[in-house]
Amino acid sequence: MGLNAEQLRTSIDALCAAEPAFAAALARVGYPLPRINPRGFATLLRTILGQQVSTQSAQAVWNKLEGIAGDLTDPASIAQLSDEQLRAAGLSRQKAGYARSLADEVTSGRLDLANLPQDDEDAIKALVAVKGIGRWSAEVYLLFAEGRPDIWPAGDLAVQIEIGRILGHDVRPSEKLTREVAEAWRPHRGAAAVFTWHHYGSDMKVI
Repeated sequence: MGLNAEQLRTSIDALCAAEPAFAAALARVGYPLPRINPRGFATLLRTILGQQVSTQSAQAVWNKLEGIAGDLTDPASIAQLSDEQLRAAGLSRQKAGYARSLADEVTSGRLDLANLPQDDEDAIKALVAVKGIGRWSAEVYLLFAEGRPDIWPAGDLAVQIEIGRILGHDVRPSEKLTREVAEAWRPHRGAAAVFTWHHYGSDMKVI
């Protein structure tokens, strides 16, 4: 499961001690709520369905798919569906292929979501081997479903924007710079990411 409220507070307090700009941002927007997803197939399937569509559209597809397939925590429920059934649920041909690929990787045992490598980069490598799972999706899964404390999705646009705002940059930092400045925040980069998303959603309302 993801980082709980106590873990987030402890890590954010450590970040504030290491970087005064975080302390100023915390005073503006407060602590974020935990973002926790269950570990396993269903969470990764949701990630695939949510790519490049609105939250509402992704939920509508999920509801239709659940109505057709039943228990979406079981990859076999996807493997048994025909292409026509997947399309009827609202999946594009590409996403149907991704969903089948994920189900096959899990049911075959090639991807063991209960025993991903302990090393974060090795775990990311195992996840991105699945069609439709990129680095960002893998990082978000490891952060929200496994609660890995030092995951840092530096390629996320909102993370880049808010790191720039928090640190007072004139322009949005690149992925490379976003990754570099966060080296000093190990092993609390996961909480830093959660805080930047919270800051992204709250900052304009508060200031």
